[in-house]
Amino acid sequence: MSSQQTLDSRRPRCRDLDTLTEILALADIGTDGKRPWDITIHNPQLAQRVLGYGSLGVGETYMAGDWDAEQLDETIYRILQHRLSYRINPYRLAFHALKARLLNRQTRHRAWEVGRAHYDLGNDFYAAMLDDSMAYTCGYWAEADTLHAAQIAKMDLICRKLNLQPGQRVLDIGCGWGSFMRYAAEHYGVECVGLTISREQVALGEERCRGLPVEFRLMDYRDIQEQFDHIVSVGMFEHVGRMNHRTFMQVVRRCLKPGGLCLLHTIGKLKTSSPPDPWLDRYIFPNGDLPSLAQIAQAAEGLLVIEDVHNFGADYDRTLMAWHANFEANWHRFEADLGETFYRMWRYYLLSCAGAFRARVTQLWQVVFSADGARGGYRRVS
Repeated sequence: MSSQQTLDSRRPRCRDLDTLTEILALADIGTDGKRPWDITIHNPQLAQRVLGYGSLGVGETYMAGDWDAEQLDETIYRILQHRLSYRINPYRLAFHALKARLLNRQTRHRAWEVGRAHYDLGNDFYAAMLDDSMAYTCGYWAEADTLHAAQIAKMDLICRKLNLQPGQRVLDIGCGWGSFMRYAAEHYGVECVGLTISREQVALGEERCRGLPVEFRLMDYRDIQEQFDHIVSVGMFEHVGRMNHRTFMQVVRRCLKPGGLCLLHTIGKLKTSSPPDPWLDRYIFPNGDLPSLAQIAQAAEGLLVIEDVHNFGADYDRTLMAWHANFEANWHRFEADLGETFYRMWRYYLLSCAGAFRARVTQLWQVVFSADGARGGYRRVS
């Protein structure tokens, strides 16, 4: 190859890097790494990947070590706050968006994939990252100053919103390691049945809840037939999928006794038309699909009464940063087994999500439903 041909072959990549640099500058992000949110480029070819694959390219090039940022969460916050994604047209992701819109990616068979890929990573790993309650959802920081206090406050808030009474029976759809069921049984005297698709969660959850009126079932939510005084679902609806939202609400209606309440705690998106994030879908939550508030309301229409909607999405930023601090402090225990690529992947997951909640492009809702309207009206607690 002649020197002129070599020069010509490099020009498109140089133009890509120039374009990416110009786009980042719109959010006051430099490429020299001088400030905490500036990036340091280790591989100029990342520009081609980012411009062609959008958020998937951003995450994958970070995993590959093609770039770094001292304060990654703030970098992502600035990218999202300034809506830089609208400056990029990742045409290679069109098929991903089409599949999410047209296919049911959360069938009974596929629903178990996220359990194996994400929640079965290992109980020791999650215990090192989470607080002592093993709650893997957003904490409630209104009056809390530690992660554990925020998680206890969240669980107590749910109990009070449902007006739990001793002897009542509660269904927890997507119960995780049983943090809510354990708290509700100990402090409110209720009996709980929890559904999960993770064998690891059942094993540890049963150990942690031994001696309490708490039952774990390795079961898809669509298969439950019993009735309960109240129903709660904390951090599971994100895995249900748009084609199954209505089915989920039908299950709630079927299983909710007259006069009972259901509390749905879920991450949500601002636009119904937005497809699932391709990087999170590929590496963290297979087949995940955040709902919009409109989708939740439409799914419940004619089945349930929406009594209350509470948004405290900004609290997820602080929760994720606390998880990240724990992850970093304990990484030495898992480094040999999981490796550098996993470390960069998990770090990007926690910090990019923190940036998304900080930019308020991602939300956290608690929605309270009743079957036929709470008698006398529902009174919000806080």
